[in-house]
Amino acid sequence: MKQITILIADDDEEIADLVAMHLEKEGYRIIKAADGRAAVQAVQSHSIDLAILDVMMPKLDGLEATRLIREQARMPIIFLSAKTSDMDKITGLVIGADDYMTKPFNPMELVARVKAQLRRSMQLSQPAAEASSVIELAGLTIDPDKRSVARYGQPIELTPKEFDILYLLASHPNKVFSADHLFRQLWGEAYYEGGNTVMVHIRTLRKKLGEDKDKWIKTIWGVGYTFNA
Repeated sequence: MKQITILIADDDEEIADLVAMHLEKEGYRIIKAADGRAAVQAVQSHSIDLAILDVMMPKLDGLEATRLIREQARMPIIFLSAKTSDMDKITGLVIGADDYMTKPFNPMELVARVKAQLRRSMQLSQPAAEASSVIELAGLTIDPDKRSVARYGQPIELTPKEFDILYLLASHPNKVFSADHLFRQLWGEAYYEGGNTVMVHIRTLRKKLGEDKDKWIKTIWGVGYTFNA
């Protein structure tokens, strides 16, 4: 079985060593980078299964590094940051991160989130039992094999999690999914602080889809979200 490789990019050597120690105990292979540029180079040079990036790094910060990484790879990315505001978290998620943890953090919680992201990533990479169907609804074309979305024929760039949310909702038009259900199914972990995470992804997804915010994804207040067929 292929050993899973995790990239840890942080200019704080003590934090990088602490994270590496806990992940190595779980059997993961670790590659370290001390700045954002080295992180991008590591993704280009190695087969990385998951990346843990500090937001504030020299040469390239975590946000810019993620933009460059997303141009060539779709592995899960977890941000570590001393920035705790909701806007900082939203920015990280919009850029393309799959999860965001604030410093100081519990190393065991980080390990749990790494495992959850890897489980989800591996499920998506498994070949389907039968060919996936392209969804064409309300002016949107959603191709699960290519993981592409077009609005009235014009491509839309979505992050992996935004695509997952849209595809799940569009696969069950008019069915209402609670934030709890979406978080457990798409993040594969217990529902802690999941409401804000789902809300942020729904918000950015709506912005990218454009037009009226409820045209495709409608909020059923107090219940959850549904796709308007």
